[in-house]
Amino acid sequence: MSGMRFAFLCRERPEPTGKKIAVIGAGPAGLAATGYLVCQGHEVHVYDKLPEPGGLMLFGIPEFRIPIYRVREGYEELERVYNVKFFTRTKVYFGNLEGESGDEFVENRVDFKELVEKYDAVLIATGTWKCWIPNIEGAELEGVFPALEYLFRIKSAKLGHMDWGKVTPVEGKKVLVVGAGHTAVDAALESVLLGADKVYLSYRRTIREAPAGAYEINLLQQRGVKWLERTMPVRIIGENGKVRAVELVKTKLSEPDESGRRRPVPIEGSNFQIDVDYVIFAVGQSPTPPFAEEIDIAVDKKGRIVVDNRHMTSREGVFAAGDVVLGPSKVGKAVKDGLYAAEAMHMWLMGR
Repeated sequence: MSGMRFAFLCRERPEPTGKKIAVIGAGPAGLAATGYLVCQGHEVHVYDKLPEPGGLMLFGIPEFRIPIYRVREGYEELERVYNVKFFTRTKVYFGNLEGESGDEFVENRVDFKELVEKYDAVLIATGTWKCWIPNIEGAELEGVFPALEYLFRIKSAKLGHMDWGKVTPVEGKKVLVVGAGHTAVDAALESVLLGADKVYLSYRRTIREAPAGAYEINLLQQRGVKWLERTMPVRIIGENGKVRAVELVKTKLSEPDESGRRRPVPIEGSNFQIDVDYVIFAVGQSPTPPFAEEIDIAVDKKGRIVVDNRHMTSREGVFAAGDVVLGPSKVGKAVKDGLYAAEAMHMWLMGR
């Protein structure tokens, strides 16, 4: 299998247009957009806080899903053949941004407003790096963390960018993963591969509703993962500041609501405990635009950047694509969105 061809539209080197574009975020949407834009003859500079391009394709998704070499060959071609400039370990921001996974790699900071003034157009493709942990008793204990942070550290170590000593030592330990999407499945499987003694996967609905699909859940069970469907954690029990156990409650599904979805309802008196050393939550991620204060770019109540049918934000010349617009999605959807945004940027730049 060959590397990813982000510049798949190029048959030969196009004539330069003289336009210079900044892409903030080197994940699937940002790299797809970059490939399209260089094929139109634009000069593209890509900014990313991580030590190499790839975003969650490299730093969040296990290599059995997306091989590392495919991503590396793809961005190396952009750099080598199409003269794309990558500014890695560089965070573009405005305001007092909260810490996110990957911020530990940042060596340079660029003011978002200043960057916008330097380029003919800017694409924001910064994804969803903020993770959500339910506000339950014990959530602050040592040993409770988001699945994305867990996977990020594992992949960073495998890529050679982080010492294995900074990866959660799950070997011989008991791990509970909460959720049933691909991130939850990946966190559970990585725990098995890293030698965890026992791995549980808790989901408040049934295997039929699992976002990752019944096939993935069944594969996990074959690897020894204990599937706890129709359960949800209500309390994390600690000892000396560390996780010792978790209390779960069984759930039942209500009648369908207006959207047709059945809501999980706790069953009174069904609480039970399991001993665990770590609790990993994979229950949602939020968009992480490169600004934290009032700025002339609109976001909705979920923090997603608002764009028009040209993928342009409320600021002229600033576009956005991928999960920072869509919310958490799959790689293919983010790539598609990045391509649409790049096409719209090209049309706008050329005055069509």
